[in-house]
Amino acid sequence: MPLPSFNEMLEKSFSLTEDKPSVLFGNGFSQALCPNIFNYRSLFEDADFGTRGTTIKMLFDKLETYDFEEVMGTLKNAEVICNSYGIESEKTDMISKDQDTLKNSLIKVISSKHPEKSSSIEAEEYKCAKKFISQFEKIFTLNYDLLLYWIINKNEIQPEGFITNDGFWSDKFLYPNKQKLFFLHGGIHIYNDGGSVRKHTFKGDRDISIIEQVEKSLGEGKFPLFVSEPTHKKKLERIRHNHYLNNCYDALGNINGTLFIHGHSIAENDKHIFDKIIDSEVDRVFISIYGVENSKDNTSIIERAKRFIVQK
Repeated sequence: MPLPSFNEMLEKSFSLTEDKPSVLFGNGFSQALCPNIFNYRSLFEDADFGTRGTTIKMLFDKLETYDFEEVMGTLKNAEVICNSYGIESEKTDMISKDQDTLKNSLIKVISSKHPEKSSSIEAEEYKCAKKFISQFEKIFTLNYDLLLYWIINKNEIQPEGFITNDGFWSDKFLYPNKQKLFFLHGGIHIYNDGGSVRKHTFKGDRDISIIEQVEKSLGEGKFPLFVSEPTHKKKLERIRHNHYLNNCYDALGNINGTLFIHGHSIAENDKHIFDKIIDSEVDRVFISIYGVENSKDNTSIIERAKRFIVQK
């Protein structure tokens, strides 16, 4: 028996309650709009690992992956093993530095490959995307890119009752209680400024895009607020030490009713997200898969979903 479609599950959700469901987006949401930009293979091929390039690329090859977080996780495990066996500190320090190199290269390559302006996306694509996400009450995303941010703020195309509140007033994060859009792992447009969290906004009067502002900040050694740690424990630790990220994470634990998960592989390095969902009042979770239902990748996603989420 084939799996039901998204529309069938959405209809089922509304048959059980009049409340809108919430949604959690993974990288598949961005790939659906820009498939040649926001997949790990494309990011890997364009990443600059500096003087450590040969060694780091060899790691990707040996592990047979393009997943940056998987390689970072492997390096983290290697660091623990080296420390446990008393391997000379010079080698352990190199492994630790390679983790930083990998993380920083990911931030830079996303910035360099990202469409520069919202006008890079066709109006019809915005229309379809807005229609899709307008069906949800609260929107959570694990993506760093600007696509969802642009969709939310494209005022020329605005369905009735469309969600726009991301908790920011102008460029400052001030209203978490009214927030409807949550960047759980940060975003390319969000950054720390002393004790406060701010976001880059399009400066239309000077025609300066957010990407241009991010590139300028990177040149000054200021990095976007990203959670790209190698393990779910390290990610949670990072989240708990930032006011904005912590607020978004707690908000995930406060939802109820129905949650759709779209474009996520249900990987173990996001177990902290699934733990929060389990602890929430959500009583129905629908997880999307792409392509052939019984493919190797989709079979693995279904198995992980049963392990991490289907617990009550």
